[in-house]
Amino acid sequence: MTRALFDTNVILDVLLNRHPWSADAKALWQAHMNNQLAAHVTATSLTDIFYISRRHAGRDRAWQAIQACLDQLYVISVGFNELQVATTLGSSDFEDNLQIACTMTAQLDVIVTRDPSGFAASSIPVLTPQQMLSRLSGGN
Repeated sequence: MTRALFDTNVILDVLLNRHPWSADAKALWQAHMNNQLAAHVTATSLTDIFYISRRHAGRDRAWQAIQACLDQLYVISVGFNELQVATTLGSSDFEDNLQIACTMTAQLDVIVTRDPSGFAASSIPVLTPQQMLSRLSGGN
């Protein structure tokens, strides 16, 4: 089974029903729920998810979003090692570097994001939601 890190934007697409991206993101979340892939989120992404959800949908919805992540996704801890590794990666975006470092530490197979350009420094394959869905359906 593919072990994937869902970037913050993919998770927000599901939780906030952000069109036009929500359909693919929801299909990936459902694939996780159907045990077709194992979806992970970093602990640091949860703070961003809460902040953005609260800003766009209110406090109650933000708490529901966090609870959905905690109940349904695998959460990757972020510690000193991951922070140190993130500082050594080539990208100038520390947040993306930290996502990559967590993916490496957790030995995941792929990062799923709508913004692959932010992960140019990744040694882990980076796929868009559409590419991940294609892979799950037997495509390349």
